[in-house]
This record gives sequence, C-alpha cells and structure tokens, in this order.
Amino acid sequence: MGIEMAVLIVLSAFLGDWLDKKYTDMSPFFTVALSLFGVFLALYNVFRKVNAMNKED
Repeated sequence: MGIEMAVLIVLSAFLGDWLDKKYTDMSPFFTVALSLFGVFLALYNVFRKVNAMNKED
C-alpha cells in the first residue's frame, strides 16, 4: 500500500512539473495542485482499502 501511495504522488508531481514546463514559465501551479491531488487520491485509496478489510472481518 505504501508503494502504491508513493507511485501515485510521484507520478502526479511529475505530471504537474511537465505541465508547468510546457504551459507556464516559472509558476509551479500545476506541480503543487497535482501533487496535492495525488496525496488526496492516495489517502482516499488507503481509506477505501482499510474499510474493505474491516468489512471482511
């Protein structure tokens, strides 16, 4: 689960960095926004999996 979280966050940060380099000169808007989105997506995924594991018990 930890590796999955890290992959989601890193991929979203790299995507944001790529978008910043392609569409803006110095603003890190996409990097920050997509990094935060990746964190929230990773946490949502963890909560979803933990709830599914609790329901199995």
